[in-house]
Amino acid sequence: MILFDLDGTLVDTAHDLAYALNLQRQQHGLTTLPFEAIRPYASHGSKGLLAVGFGLDTEDASFAAMRDEYLALYDQVLTRKPVLFDGVAELLDSLDQQSLLWGVVTNKPRRFTQPLLENIGLLNRAKSVVCADDAARPKPYPDSLYLACEQAGVSPDICWYVGDAERDIEAGRAAGMYTVVAMYGYLGATDNPQAWGADVAIDTPLELLNLIHDAN
Repeated sequence: MILFDLDGTLVDTAHDLAYALNLQRQQHGLTTLPFEAIRPYASHGSKGLLAVGFGLDTEDASFAAMRDEYLALYDQVLTRKPVLFDGVAELLDSLDQQSLLWGVVTNKPRRFTQPLLENIGLLNRAKSVVCADDAARPKPYPDSLYLACEQAGVSPDICWYVGDAERDIEAGRAAGMYTVVAMYGYLGATDNPQAWGADVAIDTPLELLNLIHDAN
């Protein structure tokens, strides 16, 4: 079974995440940030986005209120223009044709994940969809990956996990899965994916097909 992270791996959601952040900045009398400045933080959830947008961290007294404000804005715009990364549609079609199971494991809450996947036509195709609030602990813990395996009735040791963030690789390794770094995702200048301990890295989604073919 091939399991995928969502934001930055399967779906390019950065434009909508950035749009919501800039809406919030405007509400607080700040100028908009360029998309290029926000994109590397798109895989890091509201914590990363509020850090780049407002210089906030979780210890700040205003963090919780600002997070709730941001999420309410994102809730309104999350289906503006999410798109599959180039090659993802062909990749998933090929997995389906080969009768290979695939699913989604994300740290995105279900309130956002479900309408997003429905909007791009993947919700009913995925064998399993596990969100941050479905498991006891989100990534980098392996709990959500184990839950996806339980839903699909497969063992973790025959699963691959594909993601673009260090916590994805950490969770996949903890679950005993083969791990793949999506280098086309939301990697920032300070990220060092070579040090994450993944089994392999891919520059495009379709490279995964070659890896699967070689593995078989």
